[in-house]
Amino acid sequence: MNVLPDHGADDPILSVDGVSVWLSGREVLHDVRFRIMPGEFTGLIGSNGAGKTTLFRVILGLQASSTGSVLVGGRPLTRRNPIIGYVPQKVFLDPDMPLRARDVVALGLDGHRLGVPLGWRRRRQAVDAMLDAVDARHFADARVGNLSGGEQQRVLIAHALISRPRLLLLDEPLANLDIRAEGEVVALLARIAREQRIAVLISAHDVNPLLPVLDRLVYVASGKTASGTTAEVIRAEVLSALYGQHVDVLRVHGRILVVAGAEGPSGVTFEETDGAAVGPDIVSLR
Repeated sequence: MNVLPDHGADDPILSVDGVSVWLSGREVLHDVRFRIMPGEFTGLIGSNGAGKTTLFRVILGLQASSTGSVLVGGRPLTRRNPIIGYVPQKVFLDPDMPLRARDVVALGLDGHRLGVPLGWRRRRQAVDAMLDAVDARHFADARVGNLSGGEQQRVLIAHALISRPRLLLLDEPLANLDIRAEGEVVALLARIAREQRIAVLISAHDVNPLLPVLDRLVYVASGKTASGTTAEVIRAEVLSALYGQHVDVLRVHGRILVVAGAEGPSGVTFEETDGAAVGPDIVSLR
């Protein structure tokens, strides 16, 4: 379901057209369609198991789609596409690992580079420039495993950006961050998207930390999607059609709570998970 038609003077960086994926006899994604333009900040929103990571794997060329097509920079998918930067969901950085933050950033420098590698001085300049871009120069020489969650995310983002991608994918980068760190990472990504004209696609189960900067979102439920602006997509009638059952959209103090269930909000059973109130098919309110 494409709620808002995609328009723009530039060609899209990412075009997903009618993508469906079947795994082990089950349809994981169904007829997914959306586009992302240069410099746009797009949220891929959905609960765990909705199909977000599978969609990322398709875009990265790691998972074949059963139907449909994906174009990156106007061209068909290839593995290790040099115009895609990627920050995976789970990266364990051992406190005893003898790597500084700047070493991790430098590891991303030659991933897609052909020909003669950069000399030492140019490498140092490139790494320092990227550390500055993510406001991480002050802990550049600290062991990466000793950094806070938010600091580690800055390092991983710099690692993904140093090869100068045109599309940056981030899989649940806000997981396990406190509210302050969430806001800092989101503001950083939004600034990079604007300044460098990089298209950002960030997956999250909670839309609220992204609301101040979202250009559009792709909402995923049971493998189906709706795309458009927040105002176009996060409406009771749109999400009810997406879930195939009644959905309520509540707005409280500038935040959004999405409740799916026949009984409505009063029938929801909440559980405490990592400090967030989470129930059946809920974009959490914190």
